[in-house]
Amino acid sequence: MIIGLTGGIASGKSTVARMLTEHGAALVDADQVAREVVLPGEPALEAIASAFGQAVLHEDGSLNREALGAIVFHDKEQLTRLEAITHPAIRKAMAERIQQYATEDPERLIVADIPLLYETNAERRYEGVMVVYVPASMQVERLMQRNGLPREEAERRVSLQMDIEEKRRRADWVIDNTGSQEQTEAQIISFLDNKDRTS
Repeated sequence: MIIGLTGGIASGKSTVARMLTEHGAALVDADQVAREVVLPGEPALEAIASAFGQAVLHEDGSLNREALGAIVFHDKEQLTRLEAITHPAIRKAMAERIQQYATEDPERLIVADIPLLYETNAERRYEGVMVVYVPASMQVERLMQRNGLPREEAERRVSLQMDIEEKRRRADWVIDNTGSQEQTEAQIISFLDNKDRTS
């Protein structure tokens, strides 16, 4: 079974991903893959340098994220150009890794951890989507605590993503992460037990 995992910023998605792997799932992390596809020698990095100039590379040939960020984060058109390079590369690398895991062990649960799963319309690629849920007010509080942000900035970052209530409404499975880690883990164990019974 191959599922997508998503949530909102500071909802505890990384914690749920870790718990799933501790219970035997194979994890394919979109953020990690995104870092790998722009390593020196990768076609996506060459395409980025070609599109944005050698100034987005460090002297050793690795990606200068600060320089690239300065170009794309305040210019929607440039960001779209960057995403047109990186998103297909990330999708391809994730699909290859998922295929590898599925070939090695067809019975194993495979979890694709994708922060912007609904925003990028990736849900159709999976057999179902698990959403890690906390209300937006809790996202803001946790983000303020975790990153030392003022409330206005935390609220702004939460508002940039799709509303968490909309993600919860669309989800096939919801993991409510408002309680203790033990309560969260109990929901994961319940999901895994039911998955095994229905598969």
